[in-house]
Amino acid sequence: MKVLITGGAGYLGTALAQRLSHDERVDELVVYDNLARRNHNLFLVNDMGPRPLRFVRGDVLDSRRVKQALAGVDVVFHLAARVTTPFADADFHGLEQVNHWGTAELGYRLEEAPCARLIYTSSASVYGSSDTEVDHTREPRPKTAYAIAKRNGEKMLDRLGDRLGLYQIRSANVYGYNASMRFDAVVNRFMFDAHYTRHLTVHGSGRQHRAFVHIDNAITALVACGMGDVPPGTYDLVERNLSVLDIAETIHGLYDDLEMLFLQQDLQLRDLRVKRDERLAHLLDGRSFEEQLTEFKERFAFLPGQVL
Repeated sequence: MKVLITGGAGYLGTALAQRLSHDERVDELVVYDNLARRNHNLFLVNDMGPRPLRFVRGDVLDSRRVKQALAGVDVVFHLAARVTTPFADADFHGLEQVNHWGTAELGYRLEEAPCARLIYTSSASVYGSSDTEVDHTREPRPKTAYAIAKRNGEKMLDRLGDRLGLYQIRSANVYGYNASMRFDAVVNRFMFDAHYTRHLTVHGSGRQHRAFVHIDNAITALVACGMGDVPPGTYDLVERNLSVLDIAETIHGLYDDLEMLFLQQDLQLRDLRVKRDERLAHLLDGRSFEEQLTEFKERFAFLPGQVL
């Protein structure tokens, strides 16, 4: 089969391309990305598999370019997005343009020439905030610019559900080592700061919860959807719910001399807790959070003070 990954040079996209390049079910792999984040690590990964891989530099808002990239494609992973933290509320126009109308543009092209399966990485942030666990049966209540744009992207694809296998994947906050790293999300940022500065800054009380999923498990679930190993539908891609304090305390166990600074401790920030989706639970590898972060720690190139 021929597979297209929009946003294939990003954090998730690089890991997905790497995994699919080793999958015997894939005959050809196309990575579509505008390189807006200036992350070129996809092109340096040295353990890509033998599957033919082609790169197309393009924007999801470029209708003609998208149509060309979709020619002959069987499976589309739509990862292209303007990425930010789940409760971000800035740059409404930019988020709407890419995450909403860019997704709509892809949907229009697939109306003309449907593929077999479309996997859209939405966000758990579409649920809004909740101090009790929610799931896909709850009506989305997006509150921020990022969440609203992601929810609008879902709506633009809903009409395709009777024409192709549609997967709406509401992903939790993704963390863990990958060749194309992001250090703007809380777990990865905390790990970098702990390793190289031995200092963590916690905003608010630290009791605010978020839903999380390790990148390895996220990719396993996305591949299962793309290959049709699970039926089409809306899924919550969640491994665990953790408070910021939970994360900090686990990292403290890996770095004994870690210092933590709390800013505005009386500030109560929003919670978002999402149930683990039992339809995807069998795809999770079962590692503990501590085991995952220990592996992450071993990926850093050096310890502070070491001479290379």
